[in-house]
Amino acid sequence: MKMKFVLVASAMMAATTIGARAEDLVFKLKNNTSAVLTNFYTSPVGVNEWEDDVFGRQVLNPGENIEITIADGRDVCKYDMRFEFEEGSGLDTTEDTQDLCELGEYTIHE
Repeated sequence: MKMKFVLVASAMMAATTIGARAEDLVFKLKNNTSAVLTNFYTSPVGVNEWEDDVFGRQVLNPGENIEITIADGRDVCKYDMRFEFEEGSGLDTTEDTQDLCELGEYTIHE
C-alpha cells in the first residue's frame, strides 16, 4: 500500500529580508515518518539532474532532525528536493520544490 506524504514547510521568522544572493542556505530537516530517510538530493529549479546526496553516508532516523546547509555559491533560492527512504520501509520516494531562502524548517510526514 502506497502512503501519501504530506510535506510541511514553515517560513523562517526573521527581522531582515533574505534576498537571493550567494550565501549558504540553512534550514532544519525533520523526519516525522516511521522510516529511515537514507538519501536527500537538491538541485536548483530548472536543473535537470540531481546533485550529490546531501547526507553522504548519514541517514535521518524517524523522529530525528538535522541542520542542512546548501553552500553551492549560487544566487538562487528555489530548489527541487528529493527524499528517498530505506528499502522495504513501505514509504515511497517523494519530491518537492521550496524557496530555501525563506525556509527555516521542513518536516516530512506520512
